[in-house]
Amino acid sequence: MYLPTVLVGLSGLLLQPVTAIDVDWTSDASIKSAAGTIAYGMVKFYTGNNTGDVPGNLPDPYYWWEAGAMFGTLIDYWAFTGDSTYNDITFQALQHQAGDDKDFMPSNQTKSEGNDDQGFWALAAMTAAEQNFTNPAPDQPQWLALAQAVYNEYVNRWEPDTCGGGMRWQIYTFNNGYNYKNSVSNGCFFNIAARLARYTANETYADWATKIFEWEQGVGFINDNFNVLDGAGNAGTDNCTAINAAQFTYNAGLFLYGAAVMYNYTDGSDTWKTRVQGQVKSVASVFFQNGVMWEPSCEQTSAKCNTDQQSFKGHLSRWMALTAVLAPFTHDTIMPLLESSGKAAAQQCSGPASTEFKGADGTACGFSWLQGSTFDGIYGVGEQMNALQAVMAPLADTAPPPFTSDNGGSSVGNPDAGANDDTKIEQPRPITAGDRAGASILTALVLGGLVGGTWFVWADGVSG
Repeated sequence: MYLPTVLVGLSGLLLQPVTAIDVDWTSDASIKSAAGTIAYGMVKFYTGNNTGDVPGNLPDPYYWWEAGAMFGTLIDYWAFTGDSTYNDITFQALQHQAGDDKDFMPSNQTKSEGNDDQGFWALAAMTAAEQNFTNPAPDQPQWLALAQAVYNEYVNRWEPDTCGGGMRWQIYTFNNGYNYKNSVSNGCFFNIAARLARYTANETYADWATKIFEWEQGVGFINDNFNVLDGAGNAGTDNCTAINAAQFTYNAGLFLYGAAVMYNYTDGSDTWKTRVQGQVKSVASVFFQNGVMWEPSCEQTSAKCNTDQQSFKGHLSRWMALTAVLAPFTHDTIMPLLESSGKAAAQQCSGPASTEFKGADGTACGFSWLQGSTFDGIYGVGEQMNALQAVMAPLADTAPPPFTSDNGGSSVGNPDAGANDDTKIEQPRPITAGDRAGASILTALVLGGLVGGTWFVWADGVSG
């Protein structure tokens, strides 16, 4: 079996005793070195390159979507730092998890896979195309074609019969959350559509991006203050009327960056500029305390953030940094927030080595950046990923902007890629009226929990 070696890369200093991550923020070399230390600690959680394990999978308690997010982060790491240490395992993972239909619905995940899960792998493939990551052999799944495959399947899953449109959270009827339409699934669709429009200059993708954004506004998932709310049930007569108003960093980031891409693609249209401005204002207001990013819906609650939610902040850091590149009028608002958050994140990377954290002693990254240098004891893949994106963010100013097919992007596309969901698994019997009634009752109970607190259907482990 192919066994790429996980090396130290830029973090060669890990061979020396390290007690915390110290960064000279005026030096790109120092920032890259710190990023290397954090990346090393993150990749040490990965087991998919071990003999007998599945390439692309993370061990428990991490779900499949987070692995896709991690490999997308590693592509950013290579693009921003020039360190190719982890390119082999990233390439192997993305190819292996593409699946037989080349659409990120591999047989080991399909039955429990949600639209958001598939989306985070597609986002990683889109990043690979935009960053000119190593192209696969011609007979292997291509990065651009993989993103197009997921986009095409999303188009087929758009459902105007309830809530006036939108995709459901889950793909198949038997998964918990099927009767819920949410911002993360539709945000993945929007983000991918916008980026495909910019990369290919195909107006069809842009039309869908506009349609998705305006649907989110129309249904109330993006409100008048441009806050991105979580979602709502669509079973029976619910029709997305009882909105779960929880706000999470990754939802805001998906729509912020997608809007910035559309602003760039449309050569600075007033409509998209207004949307970007509104979302930047919302993000700065909701997700920062004294200049430091946090997760308000769970970080300081008694329930705390779960494993999935502990990884969300990195996505907002990443997409804010790229927004500042593609919509430069936001730069002077965004970059100071990312700089102060990056400093706080680096301070949190002070935890000890252990049987779980196998990076350098004194460099485990904590979750809550509000705690300063007092390590909060919460660590894992998500915490490393969050800190890595936050620390790397200043490098976006000097890295090349995301490529397109017109300015150097070399990934090969297939506008007809994708497959029919019904061919992937044996379908259940037709749904009866009794089933609908039961589903409506179940959804009402679930949404009662959603509205009453910050418990989410994430608990069943099928969603990002």
